[in-house]
Amino acid sequence: MDFRSDNTASVAEEIMAAITAANVGTAAGYGDDDITRRLQPAYSELFETEVRVFPVLTGTVANALSASVLSPPWGAIFAEAESHINQDECGAPELFTGGAKLIALEGRGGKIPPEELRRRLAAAGQGFVHAAQPAAFSVTQTSEAGAVYSAAEIAELSAIAKESGLGVHMDGARFANAVAALNDGNESVSPADLTWRAGVDVLSFGATKNGALGAEAIILFRTDLAEEMSFRHKRAGQLASKMRYISAQLAAYIEDGLWLRLADHANRMCAQLADGLGALDAVSLDAFGGANELFVELPGETVVALREEGFEFYDWPEVIAAEIGRRSSIRLVTRHDTRESEVEGLIAAVKRLAG
Repeated sequence: MDFRSDNTASVAEEIMAAITAANVGTAAGYGDDDITRRLQPAYSELFETEVRVFPVLTGTVANALSASVLSPPWGAIFAEAESHINQDECGAPELFTGGAKLIALEGRGGKIPPEELRRRLAAAGQGFVHAAQPAAFSVTQTSEAGAVYSAAEIAELSAIAKESGLGVHMDGARFANAVAALNDGNESVSPADLTWRAGVDVLSFGATKNGALGAEAIILFRTDLAEEMSFRHKRAGQLASKMRYISAQLAAYIEDGLWLRLADHANRMCAQLADGLGALDAVSLDAFGGANELFVELPGETVVALREEGFEFYDWPEVIAAEIGRRSSIRLVTRHDTRESEVEGLIAAVKRLAG
């Protein structure tokens, strides 16, 4: 039973069907096909404003290219210390910006405290020729710790960034899970509320973790950046010759609310897991943010035994390995195709093994 990551998930049937449907006849190459052309109005409708959409193959290149249109080579990009853009992109943001510096912000409860951003910007040396110049701020939604920012929280951080003239980027690899989580109740929050209305200029819009075969999108709310992005997009090898197959995924993903249904299922499976594990005395849970990631502390021997029984998950932090005789932290991630039987199976196993 696999709780390692939403990257291990299958392709959603609707998206696979869209790829198959696109595989009929011929179509213009390099994004001049009808499917790719329809992405602009479709995503503009979704976000309730004119946007420019650039399909890409990975989240890494989505983040790196987004950074490149917001920061010059001498710029500084502020991001949470554990964020993908800071920790897990193998220097891609630095490469595509031509050398911009990543500034790590200390998070709290999985989020960036506004006072931390304000403090670091005040000490950044703006206008000082010997310092990398503040250029961009990146926020991850859902965060690496599974926390979900409200629209008000995003707006507050964006306002602080823009006071210092920074562009605002959102890493939305799990954006769908955040939107679904914030709409799981009486509150109604739109994609627009969480992005451009809250001050976001560029969004890395994730789909691969939530049912796509391999497709992400860079969404520009600042359309004045589109011309520069078009050249950077091509130069980065992301202007696929048979773009229709990538675009078909992105089109199907948002059609009739599919993206939110898939994310809602993953979130509900995680909530069920949190409820079940949280009721066990031997288990300690970090605060559950409502999306599809759960961070759990268990006895080391329980972690070892779970793996021996075929359960798959990652140690978290990764440097902490399960050892007999002490407690270990693990991350559990649910997917759009996680079955309730998998969730109940894990809960039952932990109850049996941990007592």
